[in-house]
Amino acid sequence: MNSRIVILGSTGSIGRTLLDILKKNKKKFEVKLLTANKNHNLLLKQAKKFNVKNLIITNKKSYEILKKKTKRSNINVFNNFRSLDKILKKKVDYVMSSIVGIAGLDPTINIIKFTKKIAIANKESIICGWNLIHKELKKNRTQFVPVDSEHFSLWYGLRNLKVSSVEKIFLTASGGPLYKTPINKLKSIKISEALKHPNWKMGKKISIDSATMINKIYEVIEAKNIFDIPYEKIDILIHPKSYVHALLKFNNGLIKVIAHDTTMQIPIFNTLYFDKDHKLQSNQININILNNLNFKKTNLSKYPMVKLLNLLPKKHSLFETVIVSANDILVELFLSQKIRFTDIQKKLFQIIKMKEFVKYKKIYPLKIKDIIDLNDYVRLKTIKKVYKTLNIHETY
Repeated sequence: MNSRIVILGSTGSIGRTLLDILKKNKKKFEVKLLTANKNHNLLLKQAKKFNVKNLIITNKKSYEILKKKTKRSNINVFNNFRSLDKILKKKVDYVMSSIVGIAGLDPTINIIKFTKKIAIANKESIICGWNLIHKELKKNRTQFVPVDSEHFSLWYGLRNLKVSSVEKIFLTASGGPLYKTPINKLKSIKISEALKHPNWKMGKKISIDSATMINKIYEVIEAKNIFDIPYEKIDILIHPKSYVHALLKFNNGLIKVIAHDTTMQIPIFNTLYFDKDHKLQSNQININILNNLNFKKTNLSKYPMVKLLNLLPKKHSLFETVIVSANDILVELFLSQKIRFTDIQKKLFQIIKMKEFVKYKKIYPLKIKDIIDLNDYVRLKTIKKVYKTLNIHETY
């Protein structure tokens, strides 16, 4: 019997990589649903290639174009996720959730009841809404696998083991596109420089998050949530080669090192095939890199964003949404040349220390709407505050 697959965010890099993996064993899979935001051309190509009968595209203009294009076909096109119960009559075998940003939270949570296994690549869902996800996973007996290379490595390294056996975990960071840039040059960094990641091909937003190191702060929050490990047991190591993705030090003195090539094919392949006997073609072990792993402690002067770890509440709260939402806007402002690179960190700390936001450290998200409403509010307040300091008068 074919495995029934759903991909949320199929036109993004994670979705495209998964489809490339499925293509190699096409007869064993039945893709039931693909979704996108705007890219109707690629979505339709994917649908035709994999004989997909159901598509969701959330952008209204793209939806209208795609609806016209598929008028005389047997493809059903929907504009939102409220139609999941019509599309998925029974549980599918696997869902990949790779919609970018807060927009991925609602679809991720709502599709859990429709699948036996969900692989989540959407950071914001795990950071902001983990308690809601965890509740749905338990309620529907759905298996969860993280997709990020660091968290998949931890998940793989901890399988069949108790988390209480872990003394410390280390997440590795490449140092990002500006690892070799002197601190005194960061203020004048150009957008093109901040986007040149040395190891990974990534989108603009995540490349900037890597450059500021907030991406690694997000991964620490995710690790705490997913594995129920306190922050004091999680550390960050700079590892420019990005070959080792996680290290686990156990109470018995043993250390597990999880390494693989810098390709998302490996964690994605394993979320799909982990318990099946399938082989992925990959490179030989890189002895040169193993002989030069070159781990270093994080330089807080260069990466002040790491100080955020001292401000995080020990328990899951809405404060994480404040951080994610404010950072999203600040990165947008940098990419539109409204603020400098160093302003991202500086202004983020100013915003999250505001009295009206600090209170969210003690408030627990009870429903998806709590997170979405707060996200909208923080984004608006961030724009207002930044524009006021820059003396910019624009409509927001």
